[in-house]
Amino acid sequence: MKILGVSGSPRAESYNTALLREAAKLAPAGAQVELWEGIGDLPVYDQDLEADVPESVRRLREDWGSADAILFATPEYNGSVPGGLKNAIDWASRPTTDAALRNRTVAVVGASQGQFGALWAQQDLRRILGIAGARVVGEPVPVSRVHEGYDESAIDGIRDVLEALVQAAEPAEAAA
Repeated sequence: MKILGVSGSPRAESYNTALLREAAKLAPAGAQVELWEGIGDLPVYDQDLEADVPESVRRLREDWGSADAILFATPEYNGSVPGGLKNAIDWASRPTTDAALRNRTVAVVGASQGQFGALWAQQDLRRILGIAGARVVGEPVPVSRVHEGYDESAIDGIRDVLEALVQAAEPAEAAA
């Protein structure tokens, strides 16, 4: 099973991209987490571009649409989801009848240097993904003070969310 890992931060030393790399090490047997990069390559969503979408958007839609599940890792900017990640979701939610996120099994984790582990951004992202047509599973995994490393509860949370993704995606995968 292919779980696509999507980081909401294009930063080279992103804590959330590192969190996805850690998730790849913790993936259950039969599942692999593959990092997706490309948030920074997307133009701002513009319905006028729908007639001839840019190559970066085609790639997003193809990659996200072919994944068995998606694990999003979001930082928190000004108390919510980074604009680049929201923009990617806007592109992946269209066209609504054939959107890459439609019925896609997804989960959300997040890391920050602060004490709340990007919890507000995770809550907002879960809501946005649900409205976009995704099937959001698992519980939020706030990884606080990430610059100090991963504690046992963070590792357990990542394992739990990966297991939830695998269990929820398997029935969808079998039906396809």
